[in-house]
Amino acid sequence: MSSIDPHVSALSVWLALESPTHHTPGVNGMMDLVASEVAGLPIAIERIPGRNGLGDSLILRAGVDNGEPAVAVMSHLDTVHPVGTSARDLPVRVEGDRLYGPGVYDMKGGAWLALQAFKDVARAGTAKRPLVFLFTGDEEIGSPTTRGLIEEIGRASAAVLITEPAREGGKIVTARKGVGRFEVKFEGRPAHSGARHADGRSAIREAAHHILAIDGMTDYGRGITTSVALMGGGTAANVIPQHAWFSVDLRVTTAADGVEMEKRILGLKPHDPDVKIAVSGGMNRPPYEKTPAVAALFETARKVAAEIGFDLQDCPMTGGGSDGNFTAAFGIPTLDGLGIDGAGAHTLGEYGLISSIAPRRALIKGLLETI
Repeated sequence: MSSIDPHVSALSVWLALESPTHHTPGVNGMMDLVASEVAGLPIAIERIPGRNGLGDSLILRAGVDNGEPAVAVMSHLDTVHPVGTSARDLPVRVEGDRLYGPGVYDMKGGAWLALQAFKDVARAGTAKRPLVFLFTGDEEIGSPTTRGLIEEIGRASAAVLITEPAREGGKIVTARKGVGRFEVKFEGRPAHSGARHADGRSAIREAAHHILAIDGMTDYGRGITTSVALMGGGTAANVIPQHAWFSVDLRVTTAADGVEMEKRILGLKPHDPDVKIAVSGGMNRPPYEKTPAVAALFETARKVAAEIGFDLQDCPMTGGGSDGNFTAAFGIPTLDGLGIDGAGAHTLGEYGLISSIAPRRALIKGLLETI
């Protein structure tokens, strides 16, 4: 592969080391690769041990120590693909301009090219501010152990650059919906479905009422979507079900809608008073809105891109959440989608476009030197 493109050869090493979120050796192995890449450079390394059975985090620091707020870059090195995917269903390979492999698009490609840009600026000493690069390993499950670290670094920054993948042919992200996650559990009254049917109170029947009600909360005009994508329940084929459950995914465009919808879902009441209902969860990621500060940072990025030789565009608010939601919620100017272009995130057809690596590496280098 190295004879094709040195970018491909180096990035393929990262892809070959599979790192699904709950595979701690893989995640920590990725942190080892990053640390080895910056060894001997004017970059300070801080490694933070993982918690709750999850992998470590890594913080790199460079730039000038002039007391100014830093420019922060954030990448996650965990993926959704289980170990063995590269050996079976998604081998690391090149087909034309496409580099295939687990997590190449979401988001090892972006993490790798941003690290190269960070190294370039650290070597050259061309930053105007301190630089911080945070690598985490639990974003794909909502960043449960790293959210505090993300927020701490974000609050202390002049701007945050997130290397999630590009959208729609190279567009970057300047707004994301907020994400809520809920679990709804039901307890009815079991009974023999033949001999004592009338004595039973079906938890599944109760759940069905609420599934339809929650589905009906979707309001495309307001950008609110609700989805029940996981469910279960029942005891046996001849028993009125005592237990049932389902999960809810909520997406909103504004913080106010998040408060309203969280209250509605947490406030679900039983349709049948003989069935108990328990709702847990809440907003997991706040909305990331395109504020004037975000718009101004985007204009800076457009100018940097124009000097490189391409016209940078952003896309409408996207439904997916990222760690950028956390930093943007504090009012910190945040740009997202700065990673590799490609398609197929979370699928067995995932690929990155090799031709996008060099210009996007140059874009991040320019931002680190300009902000």
